[in-house]
Amino acid sequence: MADLFDQHGAPAPAKTRPLADRLRPTSLQDVIGQQQVLGPESPLGVMLAGGTLSSLVFWGPPGVGKTTIARLLADETDLHFVQISAIFTGVPDLKKVFEAARIRRENGQGTLLFVDEIHRFNKAQQDGFLPLMEDGTILLVGATTENPSFELNAALLSRSQVLVLERLSPVDLELLAQRAERELNKPLPLGPEARVALLEMADGDGRTLLNLIEQVMAWKVEGKLDAQALAKRLMRRAAQYDKSGDAHYNLISALHKSVRGSDPDAALYWLARMLSGGEDPRYLARRITRMAVEDIGLADTQAHRVCLDAWETYERLGSPEGELALAQAVLYLALAPKSNAAYGAFKRAMASAQKTGSEPPPKHILNAPTQLMKDQGYGEGYAYDHDAEDGFSGQNYFPDDMKRGVFYQPVERGYERELKRRLDYFTKLRLQRQS
Repeated sequence: MADLFDQHGAPAPAKTRPLADRLRPTSLQDVIGQQQVLGPESPLGVMLAGGTLSSLVFWGPPGVGKTTIARLLADETDLHFVQISAIFTGVPDLKKVFEAARIRRENGQGTLLFVDEIHRFNKAQQDGFLPLMEDGTILLVGATTENPSFELNAALLSRSQVLVLERLSPVDLELLAQRAERELNKPLPLGPEARVALLEMADGDGRTLLNLIEQVMAWKVEGKLDAQALAKRLMRRAAQYDKSGDAHYNLISALHKSVRGSDPDAALYWLARMLSGGEDPRYLARRITRMAVEDIGLADTQAHRVCLDAWETYERLGSPEGELALAQAVLYLALAPKSNAAYGAFKRAMASAQKTGSEPPPKHILNAPTQLMKDQGYGEGYAYDHDAEDGFSGQNYFPDDMKRGVFYQPVERGYERELKRRLDYFTKLRLQRQS
């Protein structure tokens, strides 16, 4: 905030203020993007038209207008705007904010309390907002980059409406760039390809784009720079990726589903996104191996071996060379025949075992090392499968009082086609010998 005021406390000249602050919208109509929450038929549009505004949680990536929209909502509803950050605000600070809001309410003035990074507050701190939300002392607007379902208390969520703010599109970013050019009264010294590259560098973050534009406008260049010259002068914005946050789970889900969907190019892209974001390759090796046993199974009996070999190769080579082995495993899995028959069979068997967990095995398949056990019928009537002409006795191996389970249902793909043929053969023999 120091840039906004001079040494005597007076407002600083506009030209010395950061471009992002100078271009901050003064009305909701000036906000670029986010029409899914600001349009006439959107949640906020309907609330404002009806003159009622509930507590809100804005969920979205950085630089998409969460703070700006909250500030403008206060203006639209004649509420006193108070902004705090959960990172820098402790319990004593919260008590002061709450007390000031109570005094304001007694004097007939409501408070819109904007809490940035609200997911950083613990459960007790989040619970502290509830009484003031219920009695109308504050209208809470929280902002978070993390999934509210996981990070915010159910009680707080039940009293709020979650609105999802999206990354700014290339069209939105271009409109923002044009607004900056009008404010600065000069065009960006960039050729068409370089201009597109600049927008890509912002990666959907409006604040980042304005910071980049400010840097470019400060350069003394002749003519227009091309994309290569721009890349030499500017570093691309680091991709948004938190190894313990929502992006982590979103990207591993995208990788897994791309493999399951037999799309090697998409799978390779999401693998690259995670690695370039700093994900631990060992975590990826584990998840890739899981994909092999869960989504390919016995349709390709080499799949999990390929994954284990890739994992071991990474352990021996390390990064970045060993990452190529993981990429090869991902490509193999994406192109392998798919079957979750073994996975489904195991889940069904586990469910059945939990229901019938006390049923003993049939006595004819129990060993009888002592005379007492023989007297109890252990092992009596057991048919040794190797003595049968076709190596198959067809005996029952489930508990006597349990209906035979049918868990494994192989598919007509890959090696499971052969396994299905065998299973059908044994099922036919079993029915013949039990009839």
